[in-house]
Amino acid sequence: MSEFENFEAFFRYYVSQHSKPATRWVHFASTHLGALITLFAVVRRRPALLPLVPIAIYGPAFASHYLIEKNSPVTLKGNVLWAMRGDLTMVWTMWRGRDSELTRIAREELDSVEVSAPGIRVNISEETAAAS
Repeated sequence: MSEFENFEAFFRYYVSQHSKPATRWVHFASTHLGALITLFAVVRRRPALLPLVPIAIYGPAFASHYLIEKNSPVTLKGNVLWAMRGDLTMVWTMWRGRDSELTRIAREELDSVEVSAPGIRVNISEETAAAS
């Protein structure tokens, strides 16, 4: 994901790839399921359960991209660590009751049109177009 200057720019893209609330809620639930399996495995001293954690998290989340969002998971497109951080940031935002903010960010990102040429990158949004 070298095209992003910082995590904040990446996060806006990440949220745009989770534009539908149902996709975000599947991520929310699967992230929590993975945390519960991890906690159970540690408390009960059952390390054999730990390989289930990525399946519990990524299985439903990836399925939500193909079935609900109609796109591919960001994790498969590049920086896995930033994608994990993006997921946790998205889940934390939802915990704080700010899912509507994520919807707004997704709409802003999806409504913008990127025009690029070698060495030049211009991002045109509805606001920019209205101002010209």
